[in-house]
Amino acid sequence: MPKSDLNRVAPKVTPVIRPAAIHDVPEIHHFLEMYAAQGNLLPRTMSELYRHLRDFFVIEVHGKVAACGALEIFTESLGEVRSLVVDDAFKNQGLGRALVQRIIEEARVIGLKRLMALTYVAPFFHKLGFATVAKDTLPEKVWGICVKCYKFNNCDETAVLLELK
Repeated sequence: MPKSDLNRVAPKVTPVIRPAAIHDVPEIHHFLEMYAAQGNLLPRTMSELYRHLRDFFVIEVHGKVAACGALEIFTESLGEVRSLVVDDAFKNQGLGRALVQRIIEEARVIGLKRLMALTYVAPFFHKLGFATVAKDTLPEKVWGICVKCYKFNNCDETAVLLELK
């Protein structure tokens, strides 16, 4: 590579966090399917994504979805961080952290008191202030959603909870 090419640095792109739009659903679905195939989260159908579109935030880089996450509300006091994925090309750049922080902000704005997640990466959530809790302390999630899951009797995810102030 010529020395002049080494001196060329691409301009820093600032990722944009925004509510998901209809045109984002195919990309969101693609990421969720990839993560589901790896066993890292449960799959969601396109129709489910369209129904829950308003729950989702995306991070856009160069006009493409680089990460997504959703805030699902269970009760007047409990919400969940769901479907948190980051494109492999953008891992370890703080996009997951930025999305969770945006979801926390939204949870506070709408008045939730607690925010939880079921995860395989509890240390990631611990760095953001979440604490590990027993799943049975979250009956809204367990008996509202988990009971329908094929992993219900053998769930290997860790429950984490953030008390919002």
